[in-house]
Amino acid sequence: MKQKNVLITGCSSGIGHCLARGLRERGYRVFASARKMADVETLAQAGYESLPLDLDSSGSIHAAVETVLDRTRGQLYALINNGAYGQPGAVEDLSRETLRAQFETNVFGTQELTNRVIPCMRTQGEGRIIQISSLLGIVCLAYRGAYNASKFAIEALSDTLRLELRDTNIYVSLIEPGPITSRFRANAYAAFKRHIDREHSVYREYYARVEKRLEGPKPLPFTLPPEAVLKKVIRALEARRPKARYAVTFPTHLFAILRRILPVRVLDQILSAVSNNGQR
Repeated sequence: MKQKNVLITGCSSGIGHCLARGLRERGYRVFASARKMADVETLAQAGYESLPLDLDSSGSIHAAVETVLDRTRGQLYALINNGAYGQPGAVEDLSRETLRAQFETNVFGTQELTNRVIPCMRTQGEGRIIQISSLLGIVCLAYRGAYNASKFAIEALSDTLRLELRDTNIYVSLIEPGPITSRFRANAYAAFKRHIDREHSVYREYYARVEKRLEGPKPLPFTLPPEAVLKKVIRALEARRPKARYAVTFPTHLFAILRRILPVRVLDQILSAVSNNGQR
């Protein structure tokens, strides 16, 4: 069987690193990208075909795509959009700049990258676009408004793109994980410290508890290892007709159902209780 080429974003750790390792072991030619050059070098030392890709930079996106297509003679079977981060904070504490930064990475850069690879998929007559979304693209939790909004946006763009590509052999799939073991919380804490003015917020007492949670090692309930995401990504890559959505972890399955059947007020009460009023 002809080796298939896959480009993955956000491979420095967590889900992205697991996907790069697992797909390479499965026989794919993996292009593992990361934002920081130090991480690119670490990946290269581990034997990966690595390259820099900063979703906040159009120049970086264009250069990465050109590099991959040059190395593969214009052939790219799949793009896996994994690179993203979470910005904690109450909605009223999110500045325009903070929201813009969240969307630049999680939405604008991701969509620009996707748009750059679609033409080669059209030319070769096939392709897979796999979006690593989130439970928080299905329901919202308090104090995660920026991240909630970015993932809802990815869900909407992916649904629209799927409709627009329905007469092609290019498939768009959303992978929707709940809590997964990764550096996500550590990165979220760094974003919190960069962008949220805790001392001048009406939520400062809450933020003090948030910092303890984000600093702590205790995992959230129902947390699974990143291999759980890898299993669903393999299905999306290899199914003859992949699904539009793949849920990962019990909470995602549960809330996908509850969102459809419960009144909004009841669902709000459950979401508040599940997150301990935002403290988990």
